[in-house]
Amino acid sequence: MPVQQLFGGSMSISLPAFAVDVSTLRDIPDNQEVFVHSTTDQSIIVEILQYLDEADEQAVRSHFDSLATDNECDPNNYEVTSIDQLQNITMHQCQSAYSLAGTQRVSKFHESAENQVDVYMGLFRLPQHQADIVVTFNDPRTISPGSSSHSSTHEPTGDQRWTFEQFKESLASMNLLNPGLFG
Repeated sequence: MPVQQLFGGSMSISLPAFAVDVSTLRDIPDNQEVFVHSTTDQSIIVEILQYLDEADEQAVRSHFDSLATDNECDPNNYEVTSIDQLQNITMHQCQSAYSLAGTQRVSKFHESAENQVDVYMGLFRLPQHQADIVVTFNDPRTISPGSSSHSSTHEPTGDQRWTFEQFKESLASMNLLNPGLFG
């Protein structure tokens, strides 16, 4: 998987093939790096967020809940299916690292049509920098016929679609190259 520089070269991550840097298409907040699959509605987002002063498993759940709120999910339309501690990671500066798997039923652009999305999240905890680094893989499983994504999504052939295994490889490759990123 190709290595992608993040935040001006302060971090890096290996991403699966067909990743398009969204910042070449539109403005992205300074605390985010966003990549989309070139032919599916899949995305990987890396965010630097405020450190949550919570136990690790609760912190990853809180970040997932915050994403569901941002996605305007009804509380009955999302759930966490697993939380695990990440092993064999490259970013040794983090205190701990966790992964979460869950689902959300979300609408794009405030549409009434909802899409079923598998959401995978990695959390890297850096309390010494008052930061949580959250990496999210959005993997739509069901695109509603009424969704704007329905007509624009082309089903990839063969091994083009990103997999959870590739996302785990991306998380393992996450690397902090310049701690000065945090000030």
